[in-house]
Amino acid sequence: MTLPKPAPGAARGSLPSRTAARLARMTWVDALVAAAVLVLLYLALRVGQGTTVRFSTGRNAAVDTDPARLPYDAARSLLRMFAALAVSVVFTFGYAYAAARSRRLERVLIPALDILQSVPVLAFLTVAVTGFLALFPGSVLGLECAAVFAIFTSQAWNMTFGFYCSLVSLPPELDELSRSFRFTRWMRFWKVELPSGMIGLVWNGMLSFGGGWFFLVASEAISVDDQGYALPGVGSYAGAAIAAGDLGRVGWAIATMAVLVVGVNLLFWRPLTAWAERFKNEQSEATEVQRSVVLDLLRRSHWPGLLGRLLRPGWRALSRAGRLLGTDDRPLAVDPGRRRAGDTAFAAVAGGLVLWGLVDLGRYLHGATGLGVFGEPLLLGLATLARVVVLVTVATLVWVPVGVRIGFSPRLTRIAQPLVQVLASFPANFLFPLVVWLLLRTGLSIDLGGVLLMALGAQWYILFNTIAGAMAIPTDLREAMDDLGVRGWQRWRRLIIPGIFPAYVTGGLTASGGAWNASIVSEVVTFGGTTLTATGLGAYIARATERGDYPHLLAGVAVMSLYVVALNRLLWRRLYRLAERRYSL
Repeated sequence: MTLPKPAPGAARGSLPSRTAARLARMTWVDALVAAAVLVLLYLALRVGQGTTVRFSTGRNAAVDTDPARLPYDAARSLLRMFAALAVSVVFTFGYAYAAARSRRLERVLIPALDILQSVPVLAFLTVAVTGFLALFPGSVLGLECAAVFAIFTSQAWNMTFGFYCSLVSLPPELDELSRSFRFTRWMRFWKVELPSGMIGLVWNGMLSFGGGWFFLVASEAISVDDQGYALPGVGSYAGAAIAAGDLGRVGWAIATMAVLVVGVNLLFWRPLTAWAERFKNEQSEATEVQRSVVLDLLRRSHWPGLLGRLLRPGWRALSRAGRLLGTDDRPLAVDPGRRRAGDTAFAAVAGGLVLWGLVDLGRYLHGATGLGVFGEPLLLGLATLARVVVLVTVATLVWVPVGVRIGFSPRLTRIAQPLVQVLASFPANFLFPLVVWLLLRTGLSIDLGGVLLMALGAQWYILFNTIAGAMAIPTDLREAMDDLGVRGWQRWRRLIIPGIFPAYVTGGLTASGGAWNASIVSEVVTFGGTTLTATGLGAYIARATERGDYPHLLAGVAVMSLYVVALNRLLWRRLYRLAERRYSL
């Protein structure tokens, strides 16, 4: 009797047969994961339909503050936040890699990043609204792109600085290993550099996401040239309720924001932080690790493995295409004192372009208002600078010990992560009613009260980066210190400070820039018919943006950039070099 021949490839376990076998083993966990993905896709498509409707630019926007609209508004805000996060991740990979791997580009890109993080969100919005409305005339899509771009500008810089720091402080043995095996640039990035910086990238991404929530009101409702623009969202809803002095609806907005932050933390950030534990550089396994119910369900499901098999041919094609980028056999460390003719030419061209831009800006301002326009913002910047210095100093003394304690304890991380995420994501605008009431009752000046509002948007950079730095310290080093009986200040000096120093520098630098940016919404506090204005550069820029006064707006942004870059050059950049030279694990 002749047996039927098997289908070609079946005996070897072909992809269709293995896929069919996996589908046959599907369990209730797989059904739950599939249903959740389908629901998310349906909601994204349903909510996304509202981004293509038409609107008129000739009338001021009116925001419906009916609490029944909050679920839809929350979904629109969440869609913008994740769209901006995706753009921020792509920007982080490209920008940080270019700055870390090219000595010439580093001299331009890192100072430019200092300037970009210091430019207020309102300044980006002023340009973005005009540009995107011209690109999509008469469509809400233009405003949506402007809002996503504004949220992106509040997220990207912290992630880029953090990933750049992890690239330049890559452990020397990993650098030598990749060059010994002659990895391509593509393989080096995905197999060595990205895993080495994954913990810091995830925690900085979580913090950047919180920064997007912090500026949500400014991103969804803005006044430019006395013209109001607003999009459906929790931020615009809260802004309208605050302007109307409706405490009840402000409370609904606060409750909705808390639900969103906790939900995103539970379903997205908690699984990511637990998954990132696998990239810790250590010789022995920790006795206690972070856990996530969502991650456990995904690991029990067959869908990730099935998806990986389906995408494997495409990934192999990308890996083969990555060979075209060549083999990166250059050492990571370069001699900063070595100069070539190309370096001089590059510096001359870059310096000439910067000088031309400054001359053109000076000519414009001189023709519009005269160069004396810089006098007032320079003086007001000193007041804001004092608030920034006080904030960073106090935040360092308070949150570094707390962050180390949380980072060393997975149990504390599970408890503290959602709480810290809610606090870091809480927009300062939502507290305006309480701040106005407190300042009026106590007689405290807004010049001091503004520091507290700035802290809501800036201090968390130090805490989150400290937690990430403490989590990245290998468990075997901590256990060795325990075995040797090293305690107290000696432990801090020998292990903790060197271990967290690169992450702290990233946190301090971005906290400084975030404090300058937060001054925009913290030095002018409005609730109902009461407005309190602090003396500072943030209030100056906020007034210029609301009036559409471009000469004063440009002068304020230029002065703020000058202060931030000078502070970074004199302090944070030197600490970055110290971290790169002495404190890489």
